[in-house]
Amino acid sequence: MNAALEILVCALLLGGGAFALVGSWGLAKLGDFFKRLHGPTKASTLGVGGVLLASMLYQAMQGTPSLRELLITLFLFLTAPVSAHLLAKAAMALDPRVRPDPPRDDEAA
Repeated sequence: MNAALEILVCALLLGGGAFALVGSWGLAKLGDFFKRLHGPTKASTLGVGGVLLASMLYQAMQGTPSLRELLITLFLFLTAPVSAHLLAKAAMALDPRVRPDPPRDDEAA
C-alpha cells in the first residue's frame, strides 16, 4: 500500500509539473492578451493543484496530515478564475474593439 501511495505522489508531482510548464509556456508564447490568460488560469492552476495534492498525500503518509495545503488549493481554485474574469473585463472596458459580437438570432436572419 505504501508503494502505491508513493507512485501516486510521484505521478501527481510529474503531472502537476507538466501542467505548470505548459501554462508557463503558454503565458510566454501566446500573442494575444486573452489567449495569454488561459495559461496561468487553466494549466498552471491544475499544475499547482497537483503539486499541492501530492504534498498533502506525502504529509499524510508521514503521519502528520496538514490542512495548510488544502487551504492553499481551495484559495487558488477560488481566486484564479475570478482574477482572470476581472482582467478580461478590464481589458474589454479599456478597448471596446476586442468585445465579441453579440449572438445572432438565426431565425430572424
